Amino acid sequence: MKQIKNATSSQELVREIESKCLLTRTRRMSRILTSIYDQALRPFGVNSPQFTLLVLISRIGPASRADIGRENHQERSTLTRNLQIMLAEGWIEEVPTLVQGRSRPVAVTAAGHALLQSAAPAWRSAQSQANEVLGKQGAAAILGIAQHLEP
Repeated sequence: MKQIKNATSSQELVREIESKCLLTRTRRMSRILTSIYDQALRPFGVNSPQFTLLVLISRIGPASRADIGRENHQERSTLTRNLQIMLAEGWIEEVPTLVQGRSRPVAVTAAGHALLQSAAPAWRSAQSQANEVLGKQGAAAILGIAQHLEP
């Protein structure tokens, strides 16, 4: 009898989490949106995490990996993997620094800026599709929430 009661309470817990968990819901939304942008950017040889890093580095200028990670709220290993690919593709490069130390700032190259320009129409198409999926109110809600989360 106790086992049946535990199974029932476990199922109730699962239903509660599935229907109300913000993490579960936002992660699912993230996977759906990532898929939309990845599909649009694929012909350009870049995925959505790399594209957003390219935009971020363009915005903040030459920056250390630590600064990029903090700005993007990203785990070091994931960031390092994407930056290595971007360096190998020539979209970013390490730039000299006057400060001695372990920091090796990276900056967007001419090839990286060209990629942003050439992929912009595909990004706009993905943006439009994402807005359709989310609806006007959903997209506005996400942008509003994101503004409050930024440092």
